[in-house]
Amino acid sequence: MQITVNGKAHTVDVEPEMPLLWVLRDELGITGPKYGCGIAQCGACTVHINGYAMRSCQLAVGDLGEREVKTVEGLGSPDSLHVIQEIWIENQVAQCGYCQSGQIMQAASFLATNPDPSDDDIDAAMSGNLCRCGTYPRIRTAVKAAAKKLKEG
Repeated sequence: MQITVNGKAHTVDVEPEMPLLWVLRDELGITGPKYGCGIAQCGACTVHINGYAMRSCQLAVGDLGEREVKTVEGLGSPDSLHVIQEIWIENQVAQCGYCQSGQIMQAASFLATNPDPSDDDIDAAMSGNLCRCGTYPRIRTAVKAAAKKLKEG
């Protein structure tokens, strides 16, 4: 089966029912998306499917069709970080870091549809991404700062 991840086509020999998360991690060696709960409730495995945040632990690879997958590795690069990645670093959002790739992917998808969010908007959009360390105030601050920087261009 063919899948496109971070702009690159891959051929994988897996069962169509295999969760995308396992294909990414075990077959392609892409480790940004993390296994957190396995039931799409924590957000650690969040990736973009055609630009929309989705939980890869509950999405069967066979259900992708021709839709493109983007992981945190494809959002930016070490030489050219995405605005949200830059802001995350500037605001020292991460503590343990386990959930952060999912948080970043959720924030990027959210800001693409809501460029001027209120605190309530941010809290609602990010509520499905859990942080064991409780960095929610830093996450909210970073999302607001990223929204501002994205608006400024």
